[in-house]
Amino acid sequence: MNMEVVLEILKYIIPSAVVFVGMYFILNSFLDSEERKRELKYRTDNSKLITPIKLQAIERMVLFLERVNLSNLVMRTYANGISAKAFQAKMHASIREEYEHNIALQLYIPNHTWKMVKSSKEETIKIINRCADQLNDGASGLELSQFILELVGQVETTPTEIAINALKLEVEKAF
Repeated sequence: MNMEVVLEILKYIIPSAVVFVGMYFILNSFLDSEERKRELKYRTDNSKLITPIKLQAIERMVLFLERVNLSNLVMRTYANGISAKAFQAKMHASIREEYEHNIALQLYIPNHTWKMVKSSKEETIKIINRCADQLNDGASGLELSQFILELVGQVETTPTEIAINALKLEVEKAF
């Protein structure tokens, strides 16, 4: 009789356990699917918000690079009667101000591209310093500007052009 009771109980417990396990897996699968849908919707909505900001950041970085492009920088910062050393300092200050103004944009630009932008800035400063070092101590700002512009004319691509091309590639990847 004891065995009959156990068998009777098992008759109810085993099917219930099978139904429970089946429902567990079905419910778990459904919840995972819903979570994936929510995550995809979140990423899609987030992308709709972030993409315009990223594009604006890239536009501003291109503007920064155009402003610190040696030709543009020389034309924008040159003043009559300035010494080469003062002109060099003025160009450094202009680059630093532009960079500091745009530094937060690195949040929206991939690391490798940001490194190219930063490297472009540093290379531009090095070129200015090399040109200034090759002039005598009493050189004028006009001499430095001419020397820089001659050097730019001899170079195939400037550091800023390389960084701008990298930013253009980022835009192409986005679309």
